[in-house]
Amino acid sequence: MNYTVSNSNKAVELKNVSIYYGDYRAVKDVSLDIERNKITAFIGPSGCGKSTVLRCINRMNDLVPGAHVEGEVLYRGRNLYADDVDAVEVRRRIGMVFQKPNPFPKSIYDNVAYGPRLLGVKDRKVLDQIVELSLQQAALWDEVKNDLKKSGLALSGGQQQRLCIARAIAVEPDIILMDEPCSALDPIATQRIEELMKELVKDYTIVIVTHNMQQAVRVSNYTAFYYIRKQEIDGKEIRWGELVEFGKTKQVFDQPEQEETSDYISGRFG
Repeated sequence: MNYTVSNSNKAVELKNVSIYYGDYRAVKDVSLDIERNKITAFIGPSGCGKSTVLRCINRMNDLVPGAHVEGEVLYRGRNLYADDVDAVEVRRRIGMVFQKPNPFPKSIYDNVAYGPRLLGVKDRKVLDQIVELSLQQAALWDEVKNDLKKSGLALSGGQQQRLCIARAIAVEPDIILMDEPCSALDPIATQRIEELMKELVKDYTIVIVTHNMQQAVRVSNYTAFYYIRKQEIDGKEIRWGELVEFGKTKQVFDQPEQEETSDYISGRFG
C-alpha cells in the first residue's frame, strides 16, 4: 500500500462510517479522529456498536459474511476500504488483541515468531531478537525467558493475554486494537495489562473497547461514548448504534455535553 506521509497527529480518521450486516445497519454515521500515541476508549452499553466500530478499523468485519462499510476509514491518507487495499496488510499495520486470550497451541516462542515468519523472516538470530524484544515490551520476558518452549496455553490468563499482545507487536504494527482485553482477567492481571498499555502507548496508538468505565478513566486520553438508537417501522423495532459523544476522557466523564452520556456514566441507564 502506498500511503501519503503525513505529519498529522491523526492515526486513523473515521468519516461518516456506517457498518452493515446484510441489509441491517448496525452502526450509523460515526465520525471521529484517533490521535497518534494516545489511548482512545470506546464505551457504551452492550449492542451499541463499539466493538463493531473497533473491528472496522482493521477490517476484521470483512470476515463476517454480508458485512460491509460505507464511509471512509483513513489511515495515512488512504481509505482502508479502497479496492486496491490488501486487508491482510491492514491487519499487520493495525494489530488486534481480543476479549479472551487466544494463544495458538504452540510454544511461547512460536506464538511470538508466528507473524514475522509469515512475513518471511527466517534467520533464527533475527527471530530470537524479535521474540525477546516483543516479550520485553509485553512485560512478559522475565517470567518466561527460561520456558520459551513451553506451550502458550500453559500460562495463566493474564500471561496469555500479554503473550497475545507480544504476538501482536512482533510484526511492528502502528496501532493496537484491544477488544475488552481485561474482561476475562482478575483484578491483579487487569492492573498489569493497564500498566502495560501506559507503557506501550509511547510507541503505539491504542484503541480499547471496555465495559469498565473506571478502566477508561484510568488508562485513556480520549473517550467515545456510543449508545443504542431505536425506531419503530411498520410495527417492528429497529435498533442501531450511534456515536453520542467524543472528547478528552476527563471532559467526557467530568463535564459531559450530552445528557445521555451523563446518565450512562452515572449509572442511571445502560
